[in-house]
Amino acid sequence: MPETTRAFIAIELNASVHSELSSLQSILKKSNADVKWVAAESIHLTLKFLGNIDTQKINEIEKILNEIATGVEPFVLTLKGIGAFPKLDYPRVIWVEVERGAPQSEQLAKSIEERLEGIGIPREDREFHAHITLGRVKSPKNTDKLKETIESTKFEAESAVDVNHLTLFKSQLTRDGSIYTPLFIAKMKNA
Repeated sequence: MPETTRAFIAIELNASVHSELSSLQSILKKSNADVKWVAAESIHLTLKFLGNIDTQKINEIEKILNEIATGVEPFVLTLKGIGAFPKLDYPRVIWVEVERGAPQSEQLAKSIEERLEGIGIPREDREFHAHITLGRVKSPKNTDKLKETIESTKFEAESAVDVNHLTLFKSQLTRDGSIYTPLFIAKMKNA
């Protein structure tokens, strides 16, 4: 059986945005909802979750990422607004919306999907939506209070992210949460 690596492709955020998202999580935690919050320093914008991939494919993925990144101009990403999938009345994933930079992120995700399908990595079932996951709801406990807290909280990050590279991450699942390790960085045009 081939050796596999659990991996994903993402846009990294900076320390200022991580700090603002951590403050937002602190507000949302007051709802006492049963949510597994993403560690603030690990929050990122996932462009493509790869799952457990054959380790042999990593070189091909790196080559594709390089080709995509070098054809893209760096851009700025801003965050504004809080929501939930599938909807606020039945939240499973709590997220922050990508405002500025959403079209570029969507185009990158589309390019990555198309190119990786060519090497046997299946497409996502659902349409890409540029968002930052803050946490995953584990049970219905206090979800009504969580909904109230989200509706009454206005969020707009003061900091912006200068996006000038894509990162291929390895994801290790542990009892204390996931550990993300950068495997490869593909720099964008003129970055």
